[in-house]
Amino acid sequence: MSFFRNRMANSRNMYQGARKRVLCCCSAGLLRSPTAAWILSNEPWGFNTRAVGCTPEYALIPVDEALVFWADEIVVMDDVQELIVRDLLNKAYDSPTEANAVPVHVISVPDIYECRQPELIEALTKKFKEIWPNPIAIA
Repeated sequence: MSFFRNRMANSRNMYQGARKRVLCCCSAGLLRSPTAAWILSNEPWGFNTRAVGCTPEYALIPVDEALVFWADEIVVMDDVQELIVRDLLNKAYDSPTEANAVPVHVISVPDIYECRQPELIEALTKKFKEIWPNPIAIA
């Protein structure tokens, strides 16, 4: 249990800087979410990002309570992943109010792309411009 407590405490480490922390989630954390994290970590957003998977059998880095606690905002690819993330948020925070304060963006991008495929980059970038239209002001 101390390992988990250390991860929860470390998620608020001040040396990460002031950039917005965005957790990107897909099924396995291998194709869509790493592409999303890569896009959001670069200009114009410049966010501090992580990529994870919501399906434990396939995920290289499975989403967990410490990772959702780390995030200022979370991006998921579909409604099922949103349910998984919201359940973890409720476990990670002391109150439903705190858990619900973390925005979870469902962007509805299907699992039909390769990692960093140009069409995936285009689809994700379009969605992110809708969510964060003025990234310089929020970085």
